[in-house]
Amino acid sequence: MAAANKRLTERNLELERMVSVLSEELYKKGEDTSRIKSLRAQVPKKFKMIPAQVISSSLNRIDNLMTIDKGLSDGIRPDMGVASGSGIVGVVYMASSNYSVVIPVLNSKSNISVRVKGKGYYGHLNWTGGASNEAFVNDIPRYAKFQVGDTIETSGHSSIFPPGIMVGKILELLDSSDGLSYGVKIELATDFSNLRNVCVIDNSSLDERLRLLRASRDSLKIREE
Repeated sequence: MAAANKRLTERNLELERMVSVLSEELYKKGEDTSRIKSLRAQVPKKFKMIPAQVISSSLNRIDNLMTIDKGLSDGIRPDMGVASGSGIVGVVYMASSNYSVVIPVLNSKSNISVRVKGKGYYGHLNWTGGASNEAFVNDIPRYAKFQVGDTIETSGHSSIFPPGIMVGKILELLDSSDGLSYGVKIELATDFSNLRNVCVIDNSSLDERLRLLRASRDSLKIREE
């Protein structure tokens, strides 16, 4: 009888553990779904978003990389933007049939055009190592008026990201080395230490627009010559 009770107790404990694990997974899935819905609200409807999962990433290098489980066969190609429900993640660097390598914000080679939300001042997002929740925005004009706590978002000045995707919040105002512009330290909105679900932003419509613009410029140069 004692042995039977022991087995029953062990079984009950195991079931409780399984319920706890499943509950946590359901919570995470619900949270991820809610965040992705938030991202969809930030991205204009004309942009297609391709959901993907992070399968490997690093945080402690100066040039971190990330791998996601979608590739060319899913419509992903280099130079597409990647974002999470919280904010921007990075840019697709290389893609095979089923996987893609992403250069995240946490890479010294990352250089993304951003702006101070609602104020129209532009700069470039960079990372120089250190904390995975902080980065810097450089080249903000000296005449710009902004303050700690203001929001930084994507500017839309490239074919990679549409405007208005969350980047982070200003933590500290800094002087540039030449004294001609401002820099700011920001707290990134994306938690790279706990990142699982992302979306790749299909920028086909922007690509078409830029190709047309380049073609028109080339045509004008030929005529001028």
